[in-house]
Amino acid sequence: MQSMLDEFPMKFKPGEGMQSAAADNLFSIDDSADLLKSEADIYHHFVAQGLWACKCACPDIQPAIAVMCTRTKKPNGGDWKKLVRLMKFINGTVNDKLTLSADNLHVIHWYVDSAFAVHPDFRGHTGSVMTYGRGAVISNSSKQKLNTRSSTESELVGTDSECPKILWMKLFIEAQGYKVDVNKVWQDNKSTMLLEQNGKSSSSK
Repeated sequence: MQSMLDEFPMKFKPGEGMQSAAADNLFSIDDSADLLKSEADIYHHFVAQGLWACKCACPDIQPAIAVMCTRTKKPNGGDWKKLVRLMKFINGTVNDKLTLSADNLHVIHWYVDSAFAVHPDFRGHTGSVMTYGRGAVISNSSKQKLNTRSSTESELVGTDSECPKILWMKLFIEAQGYKVDVNKVWQDNKSTMLLEQNGKSSSSK
């Protein structure tokens, strides 16, 4: 993370940072002028570095990086502002440590949530976290692969895309010698939960 800051063309004061990696306008596209070729190359380079970093050391920048990855082909001034904010956040948190702890090694908690039609092409966005009590053991933030017609459908698509990891993680933990009593998925959409539990009987179409 420090090497990213050292290489970035803008310099920040020690400890100077932002409270979050992205502002409320993360999914909005600013119609500012496209970046020059040299600036676009810099943008692409640091987004790629951020993609590696969020998977290995800094999961809290995943949502910002996921959206910025969709803008690497033709970034503009608004995208550059988002990158600068991200780098300021990294500057302020570069010495933070990821802490993991377990309340119960036999209970896995998954939190899966989706935002409906937030991307310019009206696709949704899914985020998920797997934890044993404190800290994200596995986390993901990604644009959905298909369009949906409601928040319920978007939540269902998001959960479906995370199911392979949810099922694989249980098998992986058991292969390490730990019995998994509960592999629980938490959600906040009642309609989606009913569909997942009851199948077609909870659907009018």
